[in-house]
Amino acid sequence: MKVVIVGGGKVGYYLSKAMVERGHDVRLIEKERAVCEHIANELDIIVICGDGTSIEMLEQAGTHDADCFIAVSGNDEDNLIACQLAKAKFNVKKTIARSNNPKNIEIMAKLGIDIPISSTGIITNLIEHEISVSGIKYIASIIEGQAELYEIQLKENSGCHNAKISSIDLPKTCSITAIIRKDKVIIPRGDTVLKGGDTVIVLSALRDPNKIEEYFE
Repeated sequence: MKVVIVGGGKVGYYLSKAMVERGHDVRLIEKERAVCEHIANELDIIVICGDGTSIEMLEQAGTHDADCFIAVSGNDEDNLIACQLAKAKFNVKKTIARSNNPKNIEIMAKLGIDIPISSTGIITNLIEHEISVSGIKYIASIIEGQAELYEIQLKENSGCHNAKISSIDLPKTCSITAIIRKDKVIIPRGDTVLKGGDTVIVLSALRDPNKIEEYFE
């Protein structure tokens, strides 16, 4: 896979290193000449010294036949513009942009970035879900945060023990998508009976894990 990366900071460097180690063809664009020389010597990859928002620099990096374009500079606006150019001018199918400000994630998605990523947002979500919510585990965000997957360990004394799923008064925004029982995965139906000790996978647009957990107490 051919990957073009904009930004040679710590994120860009280690991302490039990881991609090279997995056998991918990596091209990097970075403004600072000293950084370019360091990365080129360390990783033995093609490094373009220039502005990642310049069409000329994108051409030099071979963006026209890149499978993936990733912008991880320290400037959100530059990352957005670089990805937009890669998609509009070079028809790159997959663009990924780093957002230093979590508030820019939604804007980037609306402006055509395939995968906007905020390390700050990811860490914040993990802290909120793993620390403040004791009996329910956050798994993943779906469709840009419109819904979330949770894992709930059903207690032995749960009121849902021996209850059919159809009898549980779940809101329309929640759905049980899978049950794990003794290392076996069960695809639930309305007449599926829950057992204490089950691990229940819930898809929810409720975005309130404490509230979701209450339905399984």
